[in-house]
Amino acid sequence: MFDAPAPETADRMLAAQRHAADQFGLRATGRRVWGYRGRTLSAAAGPHWLRVVCAEAGTEGGKLWNGPSTSRALPVSVPRPDLFRIRDWTTDAYMYRAELYAYAPDPIVSPRPILNEDPGLPETWWKEMTAALDALADVPPPTDREAVREEYLRRVIPEFTGHQVEEITWTTAHGDLHWANITRTPHILDWEGWGRAPYGYDAATLYLYALLSPETATRVRTELAPVLDRTEARTGLLTVCAQVLQAQDRVDFYVELAGPVREYLAHL
Repeated sequence: MFDAPAPETADRMLAAQRHAADQFGLRATGRRVWGYRGRTLSAAAGPHWLRVVCAEAGTEGGKLWNGPSTSRALPVSVPRPDLFRIRDWTTDAYMYRAELYAYAPDPIVSPRPILNEDPGLPETWWKEMTAALDALADVPPPTDREAVREEYLRRVIPEFTGHQVEEITWTTAHGDLHWANITRTPHILDWEGWGRAPYGYDAATLYLYALLSPETATRVRTELAPVLDRTEARTGLLTVCAQVLQAQDRVDFYVELAGPVREYLAHL
């Protein structure tokens, strides 16, 4: 989803990927999928999907590091690839974790987090996606995982949207539910950031990240109306708007979304 990092980082992560594949008796093949600044590297490995994550030694742990492993406790009604095995190792300067997943054979909905055109998803996809979000929202919000911090949203929403935050209804969310993290099955990928978020946060992400595809945005608004139309969803919608506007100077696809998000805010 991101471009390859600097050569030094790329070489180090490729070596880590080869080591991880050897540990599992596999070989990483096919397209390389890089995370932000080369923090992760993923690829198909035989009948599986191999993901390698890296942190400077002594800084591993925490929400992002443990997100995929802790997500295994979520109900099976939330569709996601099974995580089979985990291996950790340390070098002089870095800690690595290799995660071996079941391979999700269906392609992702979009190669980018946002949509520029309608992906033509079938009726069954919408029903299954809605059911998955309902099942996830029914999970009691975790006390030890925050997808969105309250201090953060109370600061950025007034600053970037001009709106105020009042009472917040919290729920459990994926935390990064964009169109490149969902397959056409659908399976939901990349659980490193899941946790507590304002009600409607995942639905708001799907909706606002589809604004450049009006047909899809309308469909999201219709299918997820039971969530997005509730008063409690206002903070979730405002949080996503604020995140887009805050990061528009450093994230390319947020630049594209900034105008439509401002138009949405004007009519909120």
